[in-house]
Amino acid sequence: MDQKFIETDILIIGAGPVGLFAVFEAGLLKMRCHLIDVLSQPGGQLTEIYPKKPIYDIPGCPSILASDLVKNLLQQIEPFQPGFTLGERADSVEKQQDGHWKVTTDKGRVHVAPVIFIAGGLGCFEPRKPPIDHIDRFEGKGVEYFIRNPEDFRNQRIVIAGGGDSALDWTIYLANEVRELTLIHRRSQFRGALDSVEKVQHLAQNGKIRLITNAQVVGLEGDQRLSGVVVEHDSEGKIQLEADYFLPLFGLTPKLGPIAEWGLGMDSGAITVNTLDYSTNVPGIFAIGDINTYQGKLKLILCGFHEATLACQAAFNLVNPGKKLSFKYTTVTGIEGMGTPVS
Repeated sequence: MDQKFIETDILIIGAGPVGLFAVFEAGLLKMRCHLIDVLSQPGGQLTEIYPKKPIYDIPGCPSILASDLVKNLLQQIEPFQPGFTLGERADSVEKQQDGHWKVTTDKGRVHVAPVIFIAGGLGCFEPRKPPIDHIDRFEGKGVEYFIRNPEDFRNQRIVIAGGGDSALDWTIYLANEVRELTLIHRRSQFRGALDSVEKVQHLAQNGKIRLITNAQVVGLEGDQRLSGVVVEHDSEGKIQLEADYFLPLFGLTPKLGPIAEWGLGMDSGAITVNTLDYSTNVPGIFAIGDINTYQGKLKLILCGFHEATLACQAAFNLVNPGKKLSFKYTTVTGIEGMGTPVS
C-alpha cells in the first residue's frame, strides 16, 4: 500500500484471527476497518508459527488447520473490504483535537480513526528457549521452535519437550507421521487439556510414542547438524537419545513493544480491560484477544471472538454519536441488512 494517510472507523492493530473477526462484526454494523500488522501477511501466529496445526475448539469445526481458519476468516470479511498495512509496526498514538486517534507506523504511515482495537495477540513474540549450552549452534539444523510444515518431520526421529497444549497437540498429530517420537516433560503432570493428556498417555501405552516424565533435555549432540539429545532424569540419571529433530515447545515470550508506552493499564505484560465491552482505561481504545487480561481470562480464539463482538457494539456509539443501533440477526437479514443506524 502506497497511501501514506489512511482514515477509517476502527483501526485494528493486529491482523490475527481475533482482529480479522472484528472486521466482520464491525462490518455488520456498517463500520469500516483498517488493520496494521508487523507481519507480512494476515493471520498472526496461525500463519507465522503453526499454519499446519489442527485446531479443535472452533465452534462448528471438529478440526481445522490454522491456515484454513485464516483463509475462511479472510473470505468472511471480503464483503466489507477492509484495508491492510502489513509489514509495519504501530509505533505512536496521539489524540487529535477532534477526539480521533492518530497512529503512526515505524515507516511513517499515518492512520486516523475515532476508535482503536488492539488485537495484537501476544504482541511481538519470540520462543522461550531452554537453557541448553550451545543450542544456537543447532537452530535450523535440527532444533526448531515452531512447526510450520509437518512434512519436514516425516519418517524422522523426533524429540519434543514441553507439557502444554502445543507439545501435546503436536505429539498427537505427529505420532503416526514420524519414524520415532519421544515426548519429554520435566513434571509428571501436564498443563494441557485433559483430553490431550489422555490421548498422549494412550499413545505411550500402545507403543506409538515414548513418554519420559520427570526429566529434561540438558545437552545436544552432533557435528554439522543434530544427531542426538541428552536427557537428565530425576531418578535414572542421564539418558542419551538419537534424534534428527529436537522441538522445545515451551511457548512464547510476549513483548508488547511500543504499545506498552501508550499509557494503557497493564498487568503482568497484558492490557487490563472492562469486561462490559473490553475497553481499556483510555476512552476509545479497546483490547481484544490474547493481549488483554481480566479475572477469569481464557486465552482461546473463541473467547477473543466474543470480546471482538462486544467491543464492536460499544465502538458503534463512538463512531456514530447520537445514533441508535438497531440490532438484528444475520439469520433474518443476511450480512447486507445488518446494523442500520437510526437517528
